[in-house]
Amino acid sequence: MPSMRTVSPEARVAAEPNRWAVLALLGTAQLMVVLDATIVNIALPSAQKALHFSIADREWIVTAYALAFGSLLLLGGKLGDLFGRKWTFIAGLSGFAIVSAIGGQSQNFAMLVSARALQGVFGALLAPSALGLLTVTFAGSPDRPKAFGIFGAIAGGGASVGLVLGGALTQILSWRWCLYVNLAIAVPTGIFALRLLVNHSDPERAGIDVPGLLTASAGLFAIVYGFSNAETQSWTATATIIALVAGPVLLITFAVIESRVKNPLLPLHIVRDRARGDAYLSVLLASAGVFGVFFFLTYYMQLTLHFSPLTAGLAFLPMTGVLVATSVTAQTRVLPRTGAKPLVMTGMTLAVIAMIIFTRLTPGGAYATHVLPGLLVIGMGMGCIFAPAIGTATLGVEVRETGVASAMVNTSQQVGGAVGLALLSTLSASAATNYARAHPRLPGLASAAAVHGYTTGFSVAAGIFAAGFVLALVILPSKAGAHECTLRTALARGIAYAHHLDAAAVATSHSLHISTRPPPPPERDGSPDRHDVPAPDPSPP
Repeated sequence: MPSMRTVSPEARVAAEPNRWAVLALLGTAQLMVVLDATIVNIALPSAQKALHFSIADREWIVTAYALAFGSLLLLGGKLGDLFGRKWTFIAGLSGFAIVSAIGGQSQNFAMLVSARALQGVFGALLAPSALGLLTVTFAGSPDRPKAFGIFGAIAGGGASVGLVLGGALTQILSWRWCLYVNLAIAVPTGIFALRLLVNHSDPERAGIDVPGLLTASAGLFAIVYGFSNAETQSWTATATIIALVAGPVLLITFAVIESRVKNPLLPLHIVRDRARGDAYLSVLLASAGVFGVFFFLTYYMQLTLHFSPLTAGLAFLPMTGVLVATSVTAQTRVLPRTGAKPLVMTGMTLAVIAMIIFTRLTPGGAYATHVLPGLLVIGMGMGCIFAPAIGTATLGVEVRETGVASAMVNTSQQVGGAVGLALLSTLSASAATNYARAHPRLPGLASAAAVHGYTTGFSVAAGIFAAGFVLALVILPSKAGAHECTLRTALARGIAYAHHLDAAAVATSHSLHISTRPPPPPERDGSPDRHDVPAPDPSPP
């Protein structure tokens, strides 16, 4: 048997980092990215009044961020793999802070929407780097399930934190502070990142797959743009039709390119894996449904229940608390015993139940009886989905591919949220208009029509979560069918990968020493078919 390679000083530092400090650092950065998707929503009415832009233009403050972020995530993940996730993380963090400050200084609509688009660009560099660093930092650690549980809770609950923070800043200070606040988060995070993080990169630097990059980015852009344009224009608008046809065609072309090029932007084996593939789909569908929950309930509580922006934001906190508690418990106590499949299916079921509860909203409803029960149930559901799915989506991936695998998680979340919100908003608006036409003399017509539109959106969201349940049932491997990682397989995979880079010793040391101590139980979390062991060749050794 070949002799083990001596671990370099850099790898040894990475092997024993202050993992919890790194988790706090990465969680803070992830929170900034996620909450930025919702923190601006509550500030929009004030920003619109100050900068004098139209209701139709208001949509683009949100869409500009989603378009840039969703379409460039794969590039951001690839750059992290090539040049090192520490430096792409710091670059993304710095750029995000700078353009947020510019956005806070906006004097007109064009300046604000440009800053939001640039936030998306740097967010696409930052988000996959954060998840990739988390994957490498906790590779082979028995604390991996707990770390991903906390990170998943941040990914799932950050949106509601954004609503609370946005409401407080808008009400107490100004809408501009919803952008300035990123400076207060990014600057200290960047300082600690320079000290805590260790850089890992691919020494071969095979280059970037430009045709794949262009088709993937254009395809994702077209899909998000198409659904967003359907909301602001119509489903029959020429631009909407062209975008919704071109998007899938471009993504199919991307898949064909990736199957033929030597150094693909997205190695297809990452998404072909049953566990990882369904994890991406689960995150996409859960995000598509839950973004609608935030949107409709925010309007319901402010316009129908007459909550202030801050009160409306605080009203989401019970959901966040339940989500965090459920996420950590599911990842640390349940997942190692059952695998991801039962948890994701349970989460999707709870989400369907929550949507059914929300379809009973009325113009004369109350928070305690009509909103709070559904929030608690959806919190449990998202806690069962996000942490196991995010952990599964990055499990068993080669160290040099963790950036791309992480980017797929963020792509699924962002594209799912943007498409789901546009779809549900469009259907809700149509339902409200039709209701108003059918009941022209109804007292309180405006409120009744709006609530009818919300409940229609919740009904469609229930269908989205039901589709997620079916996909998890059919695709996600069961715990009982898990393939055990044998000693021979672990040794072969570890030795085969050892020549790539010294920093890879962090992830391979566990498999190389498997003969002297049994693997810790958490290595079987997330994906029943994979262990946290690099696998450079998918074929059996």
